[in-house]
Formats: sequence, C-alpha cells, structure tokens
Amino acid sequence: MTQTTLRTTALVTGASAGLGAEFARQLAAEGCHLVLVARNRSRLEEAAAELERRYGTTAEVLPADLTDDADVAAVVERLSDPQRPVGILVNNAGIGLLHNFEDNPVEEEKRHLKLHAETALVLSHAALKGMLDRGEGRIINVASIAAFLPRGTYSAAKAWLLSFSRWANLAYRTRGIKVTAVCPGFTHTEFHDRMGMDKSVAPKWTWLTAERVVREGLADNAKGKAVSIPSKRYKVVAALARIAPPRLMAGPPRKPQEERGGA
Repeated sequence: MTQTTLRTTALVTGASAGLGAEFARQLAAEGCHLVLVARNRSRLEEAAAELERRYGTTAEVLPADLTDDADVAAVVERLSDPQRPVGILVNNAGIGLLHNFEDNPVEEEKRHLKLHAETALVLSHAALKGMLDRGEGRIINVASIAAFLPRGTYSAAKAWLLSFSRWANLAYRTRGIKVTAVCPGFTHTEFHDRMGMDKSVAPKWTWLTAERVVREGLADNAKGKAVSIPSKRYKVVAALARIAPPRLMAGPPRKPQEERGGA
C-alpha cells in the first residue's frame, strides 16, 4: 500500500487505456479521487463510471489532446486550482512512431516530442506549485527502458523524461515532493497496436503486465526512488546498457503488422 489518503486526488494522463487505466485503477483502490485525462470522452466516461462503481471514489473526466496548447492549458488550470488540490500527477500519455526518423513527417516527430517532453514539463510545473505550498506531493513520469537504449527519437524523448525526473526528485525530495521515472520494457497494452507494430518481434519473455509495471512503479515512488525499472530482467538491461556497445543494445527493429509472416 502506497502513501495516500482518502482526500488525495490523482490526475492521470492517457487514462482511458493501458498503463494510464491501470494507474487509475490502482490509485482508486488505494482510496484516491481521480481526474482522468485523455482524448476520447466516451472512453473516459465509461472508465470513470466503472471506477466509481467499483471503488466508491469520484472520477472527474477531462478530455484533452495533450499535443494541443489549448487543451494542455485546460489541464494546467485544473492542476493549478487551489480549491481542488492534486496530490499525485501521473504523466503517462504517450505515442509511438513506427518508422525510421528520416521516413516520418517532421510534424509527427514534433508532436511526438511535444507530448513526451514539453507537455510532461508543463504539467509537472503546474502541479509543483501547489505541492510545494502544501509541502507534499508525488509526480510519476512514465518513461521507458528505451531511455537507456539507442532506439531513435522515442528513446531520446524518454531519456529526457528520465533525466528530468532524476533531477526533480533530487531538487524537491527534501521539500516533500517525490518524483519518479517509471521505465518499463515491452508491456501488454494497446500502445504497440495503436502504432501498428508487429509485437512478435519481441520474445514472449520480454513482455510485462500493466498490473506489475504500475504496482512496482507506485511502490518505488512511495519510497522516494527517482527511477523505477519493473522486473529484474529489465534492471539487467539497464545495467548492460551502461557498458555494452550501442549496436548490441539497439534491440530488434520495429516492423509493421502487415509485414508479419504466417498466422
């Protein structure tokens, strides 16, 4: 059980599916009230109704495209409301790009970077002000084991988020704020399906469950750890990345689903 109270409100981005939905479930089970942020209003409303029914909590719905400045501003406004303080921020929203950097439209690359880095920075900045005034708070940034690896602009964006989280935890831990970068490897969610990736390129043993990633991430954040790497197998990957040749650590190439061979 992590350190929350019945009065704690957690704002989770990308909350309609995958890790975001699992963060919402586990935080609701701990007694948190919720603010659910994602693009799809109907899916958010369905998730909110289920969480309220199952856990007896309240779940506020805040539809937003976090690559859009106006929508980000709406989330900033909610995070900045002193009458409805947010004690936990989970920056989970993310997207993946299937093709190589040179083959992606630059606008897609800019949107990708904005969501993973700029939006997480802006929302963390907004949440921190109230947290510092209250002398407590928690921020969880969903990064990736890719942050340790040479895996294109996704790795680069997640490496920024990892570095930011390490610094912020060091800077604000003594003032009651715990900041953690959660760095899972391959995880069974909708993420790879949405980007059209053939998941068979990764062996079965590499895949984690969302339940485990979130459970370990919340526990590490409650302990004040700057970095959470779920499972021993990926802790080994991160350690090897510090000493192994980059070409060895690049991992299997991404492959579109339509290129999959066999059944």
